[in-house]
Amino acid sequence: MPHPLDAAAVRSWCGLALEALGRERERIDAINVYPVADGDTGTNLYLTVESAARAVEAAFDGHAEAGTAPCLADAIGAMAHGALIGARGNSGTIVAQLLRGMTEVLAAADGSADALRQALRRAAASTYEAVAHPVEGTVLTVATAAAEAAERAAGEDTDAAGVARAAHEGARDALRETPGQLAVLGRAGVVDAGGCGLVALLGALADVLSGEVSAAPVAIRADAPLPEAAGCADAGPVAAAGGRDPDGPAFEVIYLLEADDTAVPHLRERLDGLGDSLVVVGGDGLWNVHVHVDDAGAAVEAGIEAGRPYRIRITHFGGARAKEPAMTARAVVAVVPGAGLAELCAQAGATPVPMSPGEPPASGELVQAIRQAHAREVMLLANDPDLRHTAAAAAEEARTEGVRVALIPTRSAVQGLAALAVHEPGRSFDEDVVAMTAAAGATRYAELALAERQSWTMAGVCQAGDVLGLIDGDVAVIGSDLTGTAMTVLDRMLSAGGEMVTLVLGAQAPDGLADRLEEYVRERHLAVDTVVYDGGRHAAPLLIGVE
Repeated sequence: MPHPLDAAAVRSWCGLALEALGRERERIDAINVYPVADGDTGTNLYLTVESAARAVEAAFDGHAEAGTAPCLADAIGAMAHGALIGARGNSGTIVAQLLRGMTEVLAAADGSADALRQALRRAAASTYEAVAHPVEGTVLTVATAAAEAAERAAGEDTDAAGVARAAHEGARDALRETPGQLAVLGRAGVVDAGGCGLVALLGALADVLSGEVSAAPVAIRADAPLPEAAGCADAGPVAAAGGRDPDGPAFEVIYLLEADDTAVPHLRERLDGLGDSLVVVGGDGLWNVHVHVDDAGAAVEAGIEAGRPYRIRITHFGGARAKEPAMTARAVVAVVPGAGLAELCAQAGATPVPMSPGEPPASGELVQAIRQAHAREVMLLANDPDLRHTAAAAAEEARTEGVRVALIPTRSAVQGLAALAVHEPGRSFDEDVVAMTAAAGATRYAELALAERQSWTMAGVCQAGDVLGLIDGDVAVIGSDLTGTAMTVLDRMLSAGGEMVTLVLGAQAPDGLADRLEEYVRERHLAVDTVVYDGGRHAAPLLIGVE
């Protein structure tokens, strides 16, 4: 029996789409050859829709507490917002924009067949607006075909369920054609991975509105001959189809951005000059930015100039892009505060998981980072005592997928840096675990932070605005200025000895702080060396490590 397109249908759509992508995730990952063959399109789409589903459930819970029921606008708006803030990768970011395009229509509509047709058309158009260099034979083409099929289904007797089913079938037909539209797909004998995910998403919508079970999933590998019109012959380099060189930038940078809409055109222009696969989606002051670059720091700095970037994620592709990501023997995954440390870890060959203040990564994000490392063995550095259980859960899930994971007991980013410095893939797994654990344990750590309110501490009562010096997690010093407090903390830490001081400066650190502290260490502790790193915007004002 057909179901109306209302808030309940949106809720069911999220659940059914999540189930569908959960079933298809590994198959979609396996055919991911464009724009980067990193085997994570299915995972990214799943995590994006998972975020959308959580937002819809939160909207329903909020209305239940108020004794009201959500309307279509509430539910579809929550779905789009959840996808925006949780979008992962190129494909997830595009799907987030597609949902936002649908919301622009459905938020002011009645859920009729005509409204759904208009919403699908707006969704397809909005995805082209979000992508800097649209390429045919991708999810963009599939979205357009779905909208066109929905429009062809117009008629007095066609309800929303019929429109959704037509869109799903049009998307399936278009997906089969993608190997003949994009050369890299034709050479690999696969359809577009992002388009495959969109077919699953539209199939879930059609199932919810019609109450029927969709047909068997479209073949995603060309084991059997594709339709004659698909044409799998090599059509030349990808660039000829309007794309960029697939042997390009080495980093994927994603972040949420709070910025005035007027600042976004300049941001797009600057990021387009830095790399490729640029997708900027959102609006009304909140944006999701995705780009592939060689200079990850410059991509983040561009966001800082435009507004306030947060939830920054930097993924290292691991060198030259290949058709199939090569499995390495061992890798390191590290949670780090601030883009500067994330870039430092990425340059050292680790997979960083950047963490913004008050926004710790979920276990699913850590599992995804472990998968992206493409290694049989992984050293996981949580670098925060509050993430111990989250990291343990991620490690356990990764082990069920056949990855050997060791959770190195690091409680601070400086301990993580010490562990990373002695990491040696050439020795045995157990020996590497022991060496990295020993290096972390031999590193005392401190953090300087500003007190937000009056409170009792181990060092006495602090007032709002005081500088707190935390040593090994406990407040040990209360001061009035960052430099003086840092010197006191260094004296206390070095009183027990030490050979190396690591200073990680955040964006709040005053100019000249590093020079003054280096000089202070030289004068007071002659045999101690000092190394300085830029932690970036979201790092604490100062992190200190003593080895």
